[in-house]
Formats: sequence, structure tokens, C-alpha cells
Amino acid sequence: MRGWGMRRYAIAAAAAGLWLVLSGVPTDIIDTPLFVRMTPVVWWDYPFWVAAAALAGLVAATYAPGPGTGGSGVSQEKKVLGGGLLSVFAVGCPVCNKLVVLALGTSGAFAYFAPVQPLLGFLSIGLLAYALRARLAATRACAVAAPAVQNEAGGKP
Repeated sequence: MRGWGMRRYAIAAAAAGLWLVLSGVPTDIIDTPLFVRMTPVVWWDYPFWVAAAALAGLVAATYAPGPGTGGSGVSQEKKVLGGGLLSVFAVGCPVCNKLVVLALGTSGAFAYFAPVQPLLGFLSIGLLAYALRARLAATRACAVAAPAVQNEAGGKP
């Protein structure tokens, strides 16, 4: 990431901002008049939310076209998707999630799902960090070598 230009960092920041909105509105971390969250946002929701957005933004920047983009054969979309979905489940309201309520009921969502949400947050960060690490390793492995400079006589160095 040290060799990234401003363009890559701008892509990472834009993707992270987009992720903050896309995950913050449905989980009601970003308060909107669309609906009301049934349980208050807890303090640990914010670090997981921001860390997932930052990692997702950095992973998105590795897919930006340019020199040393990592090669098409090293894709981490499943890990990014899994990490992103886990982060939404980790910061969402336990009884606002229809799938959880359908599977466990309201009391089950509070008794079984809510205590597991911090673990889901750590798993999401782990998956996103692993995807970023794999993409950066692929970027280093597939970096285009600089062409050799010829000497003044026109021969090879």
C-alpha cells in the first residue's frame, strides 16, 4: 500500500464511505426517518462498523485498474462478501433482522443471537483483513517489472 498513489487512496475512501452508508442505514446506525431501531446501538457497534468499512474500502482499492493490480486469478470476492454480511449482522439490531427472528423468535434473538454479535464482528474483521492481505500479496507477486534501461550505445545494460 506504500506505493499506492492518491487515486487508489481516493477509491479506498470513497468505497469506505459508500460502505458506511450502505451498512449504516439498514442497521439504523445512521439514524433515518425510514424506520426505528428497536434496540439502541451499543458502543461496540461503531468500531466494528468503521473497521469493516475501512477494510472493505482498502480491498476495493486493490481492484482498481492500474499497475500492480493483483492479477485476475486471485479473487477474494467471497471473503469480502462474507465479511461484509457478517459486519451487518454484527452491528444490526437483533430483533430487527427478520431472518434471525424467523429462525429464533424474538426471545431467541435476544437470548442467543445478541450475545454472539461481537463474535460476528470479530469474524467479519478477520475475513476482510484476510481478503486484504491476500489481495496485497497478489499485488506484490504480480507487479509488473520495470523495463531494463539500455545504455547509451543502444546495447543491453
